[in-house]
Amino acid sequence: MTAPFTTLNDFRGLLAAAPRADQVAVDGAAARNGQLTKPPGALGRLEDLALWLAGWQGTDRPRIVAPQIVIFAGNHGICAQGVSAFPAEVTAQMVGNFQGGGAAINQLAKACGARLDVVPLDLDTPTQDFTQGPAMTEAEVVAALAAGWDAVDPATDLLVVGEMGIGNTTSAAAIAHALYGGSPAAWTGRGTGVDDAGLARKTDVVARGLGANPAAGTDALQALRCLGGREVAAMAGAIARARVDGIPVILDGFICCAAAATLAAAVPGALDHAVAGHQSAEAAHATLLDRLGKPPLLQLGLRLGEGSGAALAISIVKAAAACHSDMATFAEAAVSAG
Repeated sequence: MTAPFTTLNDFRGLLAAAPRADQVAVDGAAARNGQLTKPPGALGRLEDLALWLAGWQGTDRPRIVAPQIVIFAGNHGICAQGVSAFPAEVTAQMVGNFQGGGAAINQLAKACGARLDVVPLDLDTPTQDFTQGPAMTEAEVVAALAAGWDAVDPATDLLVVGEMGIGNTTSAAAIAHALYGGSPAAWTGRGTGVDDAGLARKTDVVARGLGANPAAGTDALQALRCLGGREVAAMAGAIARARVDGIPVILDGFICCAAAATLAAAVPGALDHAVAGHQSAEAAHATLLDRLGKPPLLQLGLRLGEGSGAALAISIVKAAAACHSDMATFAEAAVSAG
């Protein structure tokens, strides 16, 4: 499906018109949940996940059989300011590793039975240095949103999006700062492992980014354009496509959640179809999850990106669907309900 938008306003309109969860299916799933062979609430958040899935799949017996992970890659002009412990060439090198099956996300995708796609985005053309002005033109950010939109398989029943892009924790911190305010230092972490001097440079870049792009502080999609990267915008486009198509999403770490936050700030309810897969070790991720109202399913100290934490959470969501849809009811099992 070719993305049905050519401007940011078109994109905003599509997101605003996206359907809501099927409440009839949720009610049916809740009724079934009350009849399963377990004490009420005994499966904790698995029960909540099952009802959430039911609403987006439109059935009281949801199932996960075709999960998809998409990794987007892009390069950032701000890398020239020394915001990362790794050089920008690593982005393309890691894309080759993904395509060759050698990265952590390849192994995690196999382990959870997910299809994995890798989408590099103009790696030879970094975005502009956002301390000097917008990272992308409107045409560029729309193209990146469209790349994300088009990467989603309409047959998937659970989506994870991840990223690769040296410098993108700085971009994510700048976006969070623009959306939620606070001090630049509160949103800026060590990313790939910068030292104290590198952290100070990152914090300064985040502060100057909003100063150079005042529109980013008043419009969430402008924050994405002015402070984001192509891979960040592509994640937002894929998450939006999933919202329009009613596909449940598991959010990954700080960078993915910053991309998602632009949607939530642009259109209330834009992330109703999403849960947080994990809380990463990046310092500000917990704060960002709190702002989004998304408690994480896992907390394992991960800071890799690549969709890795969300990929791990696929198995939890699968388990929630399996327990809900395949357990026997008290009547079916001839067990007394008490």
